[in-house]
Amino acid sequence: MEGLKLPYSVHGGDGGKLVVPLPAFTLASRLRPRCYLPPSTGSKGCAGFITRTVAQLYPSHLLSRYSGMKQARDRGFGTKSASASVQPMAEELVEDKSEDLPTSGNSIRRRFLEFYAARGHKILPSASLVPDDPTVLLTIAGMLPFKPIFLGQVPRQVTRATTSQRCIRTNDVENVGRTSRHHTMFEMLGNFSFGDYFKKEAIRWAWDLSTLEYGLPTDRLWISVYEDDDEAFEIWHNEIGVPVQRIKRMGEDDNFWTSGVTGPCGPCSEIYYDFHPERGHSDSDLGDDTRFIEFYNLVFMQYNKLDDGSLEPLKQKNIDTGLGLERMARILQKVPNNYETDLIFPIIEKASELANLSYALADDPTKTNLKIIGDHLRAVVFLISDGVAPSNIGRGYIVRRLIRRAVRMGRLLGIKGDGRGNTEGAFLPILAEKVIDLSTNIDSDVKARAARILEELKREELRFVMTLERGEKLLEQMLLDALLSAKEKGTVPFLSGKDAFLLYDTYGFPVEITTEVAGERGVSIDMSAFDVEMDNQRRQSQAAHNVVKLTVENGADLTGNIPDTEFLGYDTLSSRAKVEALLMNGNPVVHASKGSEVEVLLNRTPFYAESGGQIGDHGFLFVTESDNQQKAIVEISDVQKSLGNKFVHKGTITEGTLEVGKEVEAAVDANLRQRAKVHHTATHLLQAALKQVIGQETSQAGSMVAFDRLRFDFNFHRPLLENEIAEIEGLINKWTGDAALLQTKVMRLTDAKSAGAIAMFGEKYGEQVRVVEVPGVSMELCGGTHVSNTCEIRGFKIISEQGIASGIRRIEAVAGEAFIEYVSSRDNYVKQLCSSLKVKAEEVTTRVDTLMEELRMARNEVSAARAKAAIYKASIIASNAFHVGTSNKIRVLVECMDDTDADSLKSAAEYLVDTLQDPAAVVLGSCPDEGKVTLIAAFTPGVVDLGIQAGKFIGPIAKLCGGGGGGRPNFAQAGGKKPENLLSTLEKAREDLVSFISEKTS
Repeated sequence: MEGLKLPYSVHGGDGGKLVVPLPAFTLASRLRPRCYLPPSTGSKGCAGFITRTVAQLYPSHLLSRYSGMKQARDRGFGTKSASASVQPMAEELVEDKSEDLPTSGNSIRRRFLEFYAARGHKILPSASLVPDDPTVLLTIAGMLPFKPIFLGQVPRQVTRATTSQRCIRTNDVENVGRTSRHHTMFEMLGNFSFGDYFKKEAIRWAWDLSTLEYGLPTDRLWISVYEDDDEAFEIWHNEIGVPVQRIKRMGEDDNFWTSGVTGPCGPCSEIYYDFHPERGHSDSDLGDDTRFIEFYNLVFMQYNKLDDGSLEPLKQKNIDTGLGLERMARILQKVPNNYETDLIFPIIEKASELANLSYALADDPTKTNLKIIGDHLRAVVFLISDGVAPSNIGRGYIVRRLIRRAVRMGRLLGIKGDGRGNTEGAFLPILAEKVIDLSTNIDSDVKARAARILEELKREELRFVMTLERGEKLLEQMLLDALLSAKEKGTVPFLSGKDAFLLYDTYGFPVEITTEVAGERGVSIDMSAFDVEMDNQRRQSQAAHNVVKLTVENGADLTGNIPDTEFLGYDTLSSRAKVEALLMNGNPVVHASKGSEVEVLLNRTPFYAESGGQIGDHGFLFVTESDNQQKAIVEISDVQKSLGNKFVHKGTITEGTLEVGKEVEAAVDANLRQRAKVHHTATHLLQAALKQVIGQETSQAGSMVAFDRLRFDFNFHRPLLENEIAEIEGLINKWTGDAALLQTKVMRLTDAKSAGAIAMFGEKYGEQVRVVEVPGVSMELCGGTHVSNTCEIRGFKIISEQGIASGIRRIEAVAGEAFIEYVSSRDNYVKQLCSSLKVKAEEVTTRVDTLMEELRMARNEVSAARAKAAIYKASIIASNAFHVGTSNKIRVLVECMDDTDADSLKSAAEYLVDTLQDPAAVVLGSCPDEGKVTLIAAFTPGVVDLGIQAGKFIGPIAKLCGGGGGGRPNFAQAGGKKPENLLSTLEKAREDLVSFISEKTS
């Protein structure tokens, strides 16, 4: 919650100093580029100019210290104070004091939360951008964290809540920077009611917040309602007093919210701000972005949509609202778009500085590029902070794509290297520092993760710059091919839309650059085909989980009847319990018999359900008669949490019949539970050791605690060194030997974080959390099972360490019984090696090295012998070469060399081109192994100069053998999988060579 405590004061008290009631940022930052100075000058050189300019150009805005909310509201939004005196502004007031001003982004956020807190709402922290919801990739809406409550899957902890939720949407990323309001990352301020208040209160409070708290003039606010929602219309008109002409009834597409084909739904009502009230009411269109902006959306979740499309009233009516922070900041700060608010513009200013240009004086395309950089840097910093690393799949691909777009925009702006003279450096980390500075009141954890964020951005940018350079070479080759093809066919040279899209999507080339470079070479681009490729990608992106679906499966029918499962497993491994529900194939049943695979819900259980990376317990459910004779046995192989805090025991009935309502004896497999406990505690020690050895900035990116091993994913940019692995193992084994007693306690989340407890990756926490501490070593928030004393771990060994994604490493390790088994098996392997090699254990490495060297020498001898044999064959077939061409006779040789291996075939080809001399063209083929074909093409400079390249020639030929390949213009290799086609393939190669050479030399 620390991130929500924003500095703010509404009372004067600075000794009569005068300040600007609009953010100092708004005026100063928009004037600063007008006195643009070279980078070496620094910003202080503009201070006097800004002070004078503000005093001269904006005298009506130099008001006394904001002295009370009511006074400000009475003045009305944007009106001048007749009583305010105008005095020169002291230079120290030019500093950005936006945090202290009522129109700053931080203030708008804080005032929203406090407004609703004063009306009984619980202020809750923003959830991670990585949602606990498989239907979406990222947190795309403020209501997403409350989806289980809206579905009735989990009980509500509060009846009213308010949040400032970080959100990411990329389905319309192409509009970012080009419109005034589109973003990838945005903050959604929301107030929620879970079966408590409804339309009347939601509408009244939204209006009061807008007009009284934020001071928006009532005559600039327009309302939209669903066309059939007379109730909302009447509230807005009769109770709030909005004139009928400023209330628009709109259709289902615009003002009826649905979560999916079925499920909760309801009408919406929106508040719009009118930038041009002078245009009047006639023919007004709320979709006109030049006049209106929607800033507050109220969803009245009052129906459940059935399979037949009919609507039934919900038993519990809910309120879900969203106010766009960036949009409100734009309105209050009186800037032309969301990007020029104090939430984003400092990033844009920094980018302008690195590009050595003035934003105020820039043309529209340049401003667009700067806006894209500002927006995307914001998004990637928070995504990386929340554990998303750049990759080629899922969330990681989104991060990578945004980073690459930002890098491309930077290059378009002329930023070289880091923008500060180091051409080998990266500029994104410099901009990210500004984002991190602005993050304090959004997510206080971002600063703690700064080192990892900056390193990740630097590494990804430098890697992409190399990709861009490869793309430049590819574009050059594409243009040469287009020109050559057009010359041969007598057509106009053009680049295909698919090629242009490849450059755009894979190598980061904006199509505008491709078009410009191609135009300089006289090559056009098939833009219609490019647009088709773009549309395909856009459809795929929009289909990739950008809608929150509130639908429930069969299990939802049980939620109202079954209480949450009481977990007893911290204190006992067996207990009596009642069968509350029984499912087969996901459908409720009353009983199930032997051989059936079932899912069992109990009222209480000692079984641990999979969470926090720890897998679910295994064990048995026993049904006994009154005389203690077993009537049924269910073997449990997995336990999962579902529908909130209900434990689903998955297993097979091995004896008898199980019925709903029966009592069972639930017994956990004690041996497997102990193995899990050992590995879970060892995981905590591993994280502590990693932080000590490679740095505190490393953090968990995932984990798995199993019976046979543990797996721990963490953020780090390189493989661990052998000595680092040894040091980590040594630390953990030392802590194990210290026989420390673990301490477990339940406390408030804020207290736990203040005490230094580390949160487990991907876990969601309530107000009360469980803290597991190894005194002096580790303290983590964790609901898993653990040993009582570290000595129970017995031993720890890392069995593998590898990279699984960019900037993500993975360690697999064993501890406890699994450690003993691992060491014993390795000891048996060593004994077998010693017996086979006839050496002692300490001599195995030396003996293996000797054998490897002997093997290498033997292989070299064999390879040399094969090469000699191949050259001998080549000397015999050299006489088969024939001449092609009239004016410049070229020697051509196309032959099959039986089962010659690839390396020897290369040697033979090199021998032949030397023997035949320039100009000569040689194509050789062989079948070195069963089901394998090797092809070699070797052309001398005289052939290459004719425009016949080996790399391009051999590829199509190899396809006849079911393969492919390529290489340099003078030497290329290909392979295939159809030896039966080799002779016909070589015949085709002979015909094509003769044809090409004859055409070129005629």
